[in-house]
Amino acid sequence: DLAVHSLKDLPTQLPAGLAIAVITEREDARDALVLREAVTSVFPSLDTLPAGAVVGTSSPRRLAQLKHFHPHLRIKELRGNVDTRLRKLDAGEYDAIILAVAGLSRLGFAHRISERIQPGKMLPAVGQGALAIEIRADDAGVHDFLAPLDHGPTRAACTAERALLRALGGGCQLPIAAHAVVREEHLKLDGLVAAPSGETLIREAIKGKASEAAQLGEALAGRLIERGANSLIAGLII
Repeated sequence: DLAVHSLKDLPTQLPAGLAIAVITEREDARDALVLREAVTSVFPSLDTLPAGAVVGTSSPRRLAQLKHFHPHLRIKELRGNVDTRLRKLDAGEYDAIILAVAGLSRLGFAHRISERIQPGKMLPAVGQGALAIEIRADDAGVHDFLAPLDHGPTRAACTAERALLRALGGGCQLPIAAHAVVREEHLKLDGLVAAPSGETLIREAIKGKASEAAQLGEALAGRLIERGANSLIAGLII
């Protein structure tokens, strides 16, 4: 009757007959820096890591931003579930790894977080930190039953982010990031598109009414496209 997903993993175009009935209140959308114990006391944050420090990630989005803003670091591919990634860190294969704050917290590893990286330094994935409940689009009974779980501000924020991603024609495997914040009736959306090398990174922001979330996402995508985002994305897809 229903499926629960991390919203960041759901495509912006759902299969025919399916719908997102609920987006629950968002947890922390930020990325987390997790440091190896021997490193923590000497280099406590991303900005203090020295040249050549080995940082693990499997995300094209994180990789591109790290290469752009921290070209002195050595970025190394990181695979496996969260437990496996933490074991690799503790075994000394990495000096630091980057994971989602929400994912670490849900699995009971919040104590491992060394730094919650502000969106100004690393923009999160579209929908990061939010859970979505997917149902059959014509199942009114289940929709009405779940309706009290829907969180309006989170839905508006994620609607803007997903509209941007959809307008750009991208997915979670491309270096595209977006993060929206809703305060009262107002919404601010930041978005970026980057080259995997980090050499080129295009970032823009837009403000408007939360009730116009989808339009704001599309408008911000237009601004990114005007600055060359389509060329970056086309090169990645090819």
